[in-house]
Amino acid sequence: MDNTPEPAAVKMNTERLPVGNFLKEVARGIGVTLGLGLLWGLEIARNVYFRALDAMGVKPRRNRRASAFPPGQPKKQRVSQS
Repeated sequence: MDNTPEPAAVKMNTERLPVGNFLKEVARGIGVTLGLGLLWGLEIARNVYFRALDAMGVKPRRNRRASAFPPGQPKKQRVSQS
């Protein structure tokens, strides 16, 4: 066992938020929670969709190339002179 004494409790300074700032923080927390809930719901819908495709035996498309850059000559960049 460790017989070292515990450090003394640190006294914390707290300030009260004005009512407007408090309500703003509560609204922000609710917004973040709703946004994360929406993302979670969309992820569930995506999983259900792909599981249904797997159950039906649908194979992924193989004829589409996976490239971020289309073939051919790249477009010339316009240089804006300000």
